[in-house]
Amino acid sequence: VQLQASGGGLVQAGGSLRLSCAVSGGTLDHYAIAWFRQAPGKEREGVSSIRKGDRKTVYNNSVKGRFTISRDNAKNTFYLQMNALKSEDTAVYYCATTSGNPIFSNMLRPTTYEVWGQGTKVTVST
Repeated sequence: VQLQASGGGLVQAGGSLRLSCAVSGGTLDHYAIAWFRQAPGKEREGVSSIRKGDRKTVYNNSVKGRFTISRDNAKNTFYLQMNALKSEDTAVYYCATTSGNPIFSNMLRPTTYEVWGQGTKVTVST
């Protein structure tokens, strides 16, 4: 399976962006999915994730109420809607999948996921 992330760009603080991650070579419904981000000089951190099957979601506390993760199995694509963006959201965003179904405490751990997209850069200006 391969992932192709898109949708990043430059946006003013308070604005919105929607990131997309297109899945090829596999059926999205068979995977748990996640978004991560990595700011310059910082470790990669989990942003949000959806399990397969029960579709339970989890969010990093820093994005709760502002970001929404979703999946469209018919289009084999998943998304991250980002609203009320802040300068601290500036990072390269990565999408990732796993064929497993992680327990809640592992959903935002990078080591949980086997397949990664190439990253899309989000820059929030003040």
